[in-house]
Amino acid sequence: MKNSEILELSTEDLAARLVQEKAALSKLKFAHAVSAIENPNVIKTARREIARLSTELTARKAAAKKETASEA
Repeated sequence: MKNSEILELSTEDLAARLVQEKAALSKLKFAHAVSAIENPNVIKTARREIARLSTELTARKAAAKKETASEA
């Protein structure tokens, strides 16, 4: 998923997608621990995807907090 696609998602969709990606990473790590997966770079890609989603979610929360503080 590209950053432009992440920016188009709503905050609720971002949170849901983050939960899905974390679950997928957990499954990948387990599968890799049991027997080597065909392409271990998938784990790195999944971690980066989680980081991108988490970063955007944090940025939106900070913007909302800043907006709320400026109104008060």
